Amino acid sequence: MHTIVGVVVIASLAFVGTMLDNYFAFAAQLIVTERSRFRRVGWAQVFGVLTLAGLAAGLGSLLAPIPLRWVGLLSIAPFAFALHAWRHRAAPREQFRRGAVTTFAMTLALGGDNLAVWLPLLRANGVAHAALTVATFAAWDVVFILSAQRLASHPRVVAWGAAHAPAVMPYIYVLLGVLILVECHTF
Repeated sequence: MHTIVGVVVIASLAFVGTMLDNYFAFAAQLIVTERSRFRRVGWAQVFGVLTLAGLAAGLGSLLAPIPLRWVGLLSIAPFAFALHAWRHRAAPREQFRRGAVTTFAMTLALGGDNLAVWLPLLRANGVAHAALTVATFAAWDVVFILSAQRLASHPRVVAWGAAHAPAVMPYIYVLLGVLILVECHTF
């Protein structure tokens, strides 16, 4: 059984680790978005994260009959994402210049790793811890949006982050895969 602090720390690692790529994509999009549209684009990102969390929770509840140790085998997904990120770390990333619909779609499109990590995490510890995990995600998402909006006023910082995030992502995915294995008591 985890403590409340432990659940918050693990949820924080899962959110920040899976949202790093989304963060720099979102900040880059804000750079080319009119300031008057920031609120709308921010809400689109929130709805995208809520959709991902809802999908992860829903799919996790469908997996309830499956032993938790077996659910831990889903850690193969972050390991596969790590391999993919390592192989494609030098590939150029596309920058989108649209508004709220594009933000929502990009959040979902970049959310495969989120689902892969969040699903077993939400399934691992029961309803109370899942609710605390989602609340932690919500708090981090507020920080994510507000800091991305501030960061968007520094295009050089966004460019540096976008350039270096691909080198860091494989290691983050491996860490998240191990986290899933531990949380699901697979080893």
